[in-house]
Amino acid sequence: MAEATDPNGPELNSIVKDHYNPIILRLRNIEKPIVAAVNGVAAGAGANIALACDIVFATESASFIQAFSKIGLIPDSGGTFMLPRLVGWQKASALMMTGDKVPAAEAAAMNMIYKAIPDSEFDETISHFASKMAQMPTKGLGLTKRALSASLTNNLEEQLAIEGKLQTEAGSTHDFNEGTQAFLEKRLPDFKGK
Repeated sequence: MAEATDPNGPELNSIVKDHYNPIILRLRNIEKPIVAAVNGVAAGAGANIALACDIVFATESASFIQAFSKIGLIPDSGGTFMLPRLVGWQKASALMMTGDKVPAAEAAAMNMIYKAIPDSEFDETISHFASKMAQMPTKGLGLTKRALSASLTNNLEEQLAIEGKLQTEAGSTHDFNEGTQAFLEKRLPDFKGK
């Protein structure tokens, strides 16, 4: 940010457009679940990058701050899009305009993040969760992410059409066949992400 105030440095628009926005678009367009593990202060663009992920864990000692108003800026990195959808208009407006710090437990209580984890259990919890996700039918999870992303702008009829299209695609995967067979055989499935 110091470079943005330097007359010889990059323009603020360039920093946002060329650096932060591509990160947010990449996170949202990758058809894999993106898990954020926040173990400190996530402020400004850092907070909004975390919120653009699909599932956010944080240590109980972590916090989130929409710090932009404290330096005369507006939230970027998708913050004005994601935060109101996560916590509601009133809460998002207040957090963005005041720059109040939100402790992880409070962030979880207001649906800003998935879970706040005791610091001493954080590494083990994240490792276990990542392993669990990797063993799931990742093609179906990617299609779920696509449907969720579409729901942010679709009306009900459009969303029902997307669900039908993606359900048909999911139903033609190896993982659907494997999951169904494993259920019938009362065994654990061996998903391949195909």
